[in-house]
Amino acid sequence: MVTWQLTIDANDPGRLVEFWAPVLGYEVQPPPEGHASWNEWYLSVGVSPGELDPSRDSVDRIQDPTGAGPKIWFQIVPEGKSGKNRFHFDIYPTGRDRSLPIERRREIVEAKVAELIERGATVRNRSSDDGLVEYRDHYFVVMLDPEGNEFCVG
Repeated sequence: MVTWQLTIDANDPGRLVEFWAPVLGYEVQPPPEGHASWNEWYLSVGVSPGELDPSRDSVDRIQDPTGAGPKIWFQIVPEGKSGKNRFHFDIYPTGRDRSLPIERRREIVEAKVAELIERGATVRNRSSDDGLVEYRDHYFVVMLDPEGNEFCVG
């Protein structure tokens, strides 16, 4: 059996944990058994104390509380994001319910967009902006998380 997790490069993993956990309905992954904190675990596997923030635990992982979705690790890296993501999250606040009129779906999407802006995201563009095609029965917004990673809300 193969197991896997999604690993996302980050400059501030804690900030992305705070952003993405509630967006995805995830929770903070507790440290491995036998360790009171992630910092304690990292030290036990040889990470030097200088690489850890002593003012807070190095919480950098989230998990689906139901166990259905993959675990996500926000791996700290020194460089900033450069270029477009090769893959991204699609968030569906409408549940992709095509029986709802497009106007109602647009309202639901925009309500979620407003919530995400309050959490630290920004809007890059909407499907109806700047030459993007607004499909007859589809509306989406391309957003950036707090570190500039693209994702869609539709």
